[in-house]
Amino acid sequence: MKVIKSSKTVEIPAGVTVQVKGRAVKVTGPRGTLKREFNHLSVDINLVGKTKKVVTIDLWFGTRDQIASITTVASHIENMITGVTKGYEYKMRFVYAHFPINVVVVDGGKVVEIRNFFGEKIVRRIPLLEGITCTRTEKVKDEIVLVGNDLEKLSQSCANIQLRSAVKFKDVRKFLDGIYVSERNVLGEN
Repeated sequence: MKVIKSSKTVEIPAGVTVQVKGRAVKVTGPRGTLKREFNHLSVDINLVGKTKKVVTIDLWFGTRDQIASITTVASHIENMITGVTKGYEYKMRFVYAHFPINVVVVDGGKVVEIRNFFGEKIVRRIPLLEGITCTRTEKVKDEIVLVGNDLEKLSQSCANIQLRSAVKFKDVRKFLDGIYVSERNVLGEN
């Protein structure tokens, strides 16, 4: 059954400006600017209000699956707002049974190099996506911290690191060596 009109609103906090042109959303805040296009969805995205601005996402005559995409769009916009105001942080830990994994952060935190993984001589170079920086923690042994504004680029960078440090051609139930995400945080809320 089709619902005549479905809508969702996202409040814009002080210090953040949102520009909407068609289905392209641009969010600017103290930490930078993020852009996202929702052209693949047939939704109306509008800015409403003069003093207290609100983003409204409307869908006319939508099915159940299409109505679910409204909440997805609203969540993406909220994540962009959180990214430009606070930022995101992912912590990754090294897991190894015998050969200690050596990780070196080079190029000012833009490239991660993995050495001695599973005793191999190969140096794995993983360039991080734009806007993501990596640091080694001094307090905790075998941990790196990735920080960025864009949640999708940050999680994709972590996925790239995890995939490059996966044991191949062995039983994954026994050989659990690798680099895995251990914590996800919003900066300033720890």
